[in-house]
Formats: sequence, C-alpha cells, structure tokens
Amino acid sequence: MQSSAYGASLAGGAFDPVSFVKQPQTIVRCLSWLCSIVVFATITAEGYTNPQTKGVAECIFNKNDSACSYGVGVGVLAFLACVVFLVLDAYFPQISNAKERKLIVMGDLIFSALWTLLWFICFCVLANQWSKTEDNAAIPSDAARAIVAFSFFSVFTWGILCYFAYARYRQGVSEFDQEYRDPVHDHGTYPPAQYAGSSGPTGYQQSPFPHSTQEQPGEYQPPTY
Repeated sequence: MQSSAYGASLAGGAFDPVSFVKQPQTIVRCLSWLCSIVVFATITAEGYTNPQTKGVAECIFNKNDSACSYGVGVGVLAFLACVVFLVLDAYFPQISNAKERKLIVMGDLIFSALWTLLWFICFCVLANQWSKTEDNAAIPSDAARAIVAFSFFSVFTWGILCYFAYARYRQGVSEFDQEYRDPVHDHGTYPPAQYAGSSGPTGYQQSPFPHSTQEQPGEYQPPTY
C-alpha cells in the first residue's frame, strides 16, 4: 500500500491539469485571486478623485487615504499569495518529502487565517468610511460598492481556504500517527517468543533413549567376561 501524507501519495506522479482544476481548493483559490484583483484594481483606477479646488487626489472613502492604501496593500499581497499557492498546489503531489509538505500546508494555514482576518478588517474599514462619505454625487458609487462587496466576499473565500488547509494538516498528522509506531511501545512488531512456556527451544526433542540407559559422564562400568 502506498504511503501518503497531507492528502497526496508520497510516491509522486505526473501533473494532471484536469483533476487539478476540478479540486475545490483550486476553485476557491481562483475566486480569492479574482476578488483581490477587483479590490486593488478598482481602488487604483477609480478609488481616487481629483477635485477642481485641490490638486491632490483624494480617496473616495471619506477622503481617507489610509483606507484606500490598506485595501490596495491587502489586495496586492493576496493576489501574489494566490499565485504562489496555486503553483505550490500544482507541484504538491510531486513532493515526496513529508517535512516539505508539512511546511507548505502550515504556511498555507497560517497565511489563510491571517488574510481572513485582514480582509475582515478591510471590509469593516471600507464599509465604515463609505457610510461616512458625504457628497457622493462626484464619486463613482458603483466602484465603491464593488470594492466593499468583494472585500466581504474575500473574507469567506479565505476562510474556506483556511478550512481546507487545516483539514489537510489534520489529515497529514493522523496518517503519520497511523503509519508510524514506536517500537519501544508497540509490542506487536516483535516476533513471538520461541521459548515461551518451555525451558528450551521449541525444536528440541527428547532423546529416544530412556534416562536409565544413558551413561553418565565419568562413570566406570566393568567389562563382562
């Protein structure tokens, strides 16, 4: 039976693009990638207005440049992370080292959990600043609503990715516990004792001569005439 670790066989194999695309984790990661593009690209393209009275562009979210910068930063890093983890997911079945797989799964778990939190903060900040924004006539409202909506969607997509990573981590740990047994505590790995219940080897047979006729070493017997 082939040994496996963290959801894939340790023997490795050729890359199958069809099965890779159909994996739920790949689909959700692509959705996260798409949401991140919408957020940071929309903020970059339409997230700033340039009033005629001022020569400096202002953020559409209550003129708070920190809100726009935060959304762009989280979105760009999420976009790059999705690309990196997609490559790792494709290369994952070909990795035969269980320790390397563990590092990848733990990195995915930690990053997904962290970015779920950061996207939630981003959604709260943008929604709060948009609710306080005045004079919406000169602001692209559709773009602002799209940014807030896709920030909200990103919370769920990254939360699902965190769940998938946690499931792979637990699966890898359980498989390791089932396949590895400590020989000190696992007595079932030792062969049965050959001398149990007897004073000699199991293959020993009693001499065919009775004890009375056996000569004792060193005993003298006179010759018969």
